[in-house]
Amino acid sequence: MQNRLYILPLIFRSMKLPQLDSFVKFLVLIALGACIPFLLASRLPHEASESEQSNNTIENILPTVPQKATFAGKEYDLRNYDRRERMDRELLAFTYMHSNTIQTLKKANRFFPQIEPILQEEGVPDDFKYLMAIESSLNTTARSPAGAVGLWQIMTQTGRELGLEVNDNVDERYNIEKSTRAACRYLKQAYAKYGDWMLVAASYNAGQGRISTQLSKQKVQEGMDLLLVEETSRYMFRLLAVKELFKNPSKFGFKLRSTDLYPAIPYTTEEVNSPIVDLVSYAQSKGLTYAQLRDANPWLRGYSVPNKTGKKYILRIPTKDGLIYDPAKTRAHYKHWVVD
Repeated sequence: MQNRLYILPLIFRSMKLPQLDSFVKFLVLIALGACIPFLLASRLPHEASESEQSNNTIENILPTVPQKATFAGKEYDLRNYDRRERMDRELLAFTYMHSNTIQTLKKANRFFPQIEPILQEEGVPDDFKYLMAIESSLNTTARSPAGAVGLWQIMTQTGRELGLEVNDNVDERYNIEKSTRAACRYLKQAYAKYGDWMLVAASYNAGQGRISTQLSKQKVQEGMDLLLVEETSRYMFRLLAVKELFKNPSKFGFKLRSTDLYPAIPYTTEEVNSPIVDLVSYAQSKGLTYAQLRDANPWLRGYSVPNKTGKKYILRIPTKDGLIYDPAKTRAHYKHWVVD
């Protein structure tokens, strides 16, 4: 509002007051002075009062911590101060890690439709797609400093134990379907041990040995009540928080349109059970670049597939139309993700 006071000198100069006699100048100054209170009291349409700004700040920036949350069909009470504050921390993190959160929301439109049917087929709760989201931010080529890779962040030895091929040319930890089914095998194995899906999630991060040891030492029933290393302690609340985010992104200030989301890329499949000597030439024969072939099949890790055993591989070949991005054709997997 103080900016409006700068208007007065401009008015004086524009009126060429030196041409007026002293009495007229005096009257003009009185009239302008009488207008000042009205200038200060008025508000332009886009401006808000201090109280309105304060209310908007609270409502639009600070996420509300729910009194309860559910994961895999189980309800968790968040009213205790420790649970509430741990949940608050994760909600704030997702709210203010803007670029990462927005990209995860965009990518979910492409990957959730692929993952959900597999979880259902494998008998794993649908909520575990959120575990995948916090593991990798839905980056198919994600790699942690410890060497965990892919959407599900599977370690080398774990991947091999779960039946995945891992070598310099083929790494099925990056294969969307195979890695998801492998993760499901681990999750179901852990559930047979714990009988609680949140403990299963905690063990996915910390390992079953550590979780079992701490349950015994601390004599508690729920993973949320365990005192664990910070990463694992936060992990369970990140699961609940990301689920809250996906339930209503606009509530957290993310007002996406359907055109903002990443669409599924249509593709055909080709079965290969013989060596591919040169993947660059193979890609070109399919009307693709090597980079596009690798993006569609991130489990390909080199420039060839030796395949000495005659193993059957399924390659995704994006269609010609699928390579052309048309936002107008993009549809939201869930309507509540978008504002249009």
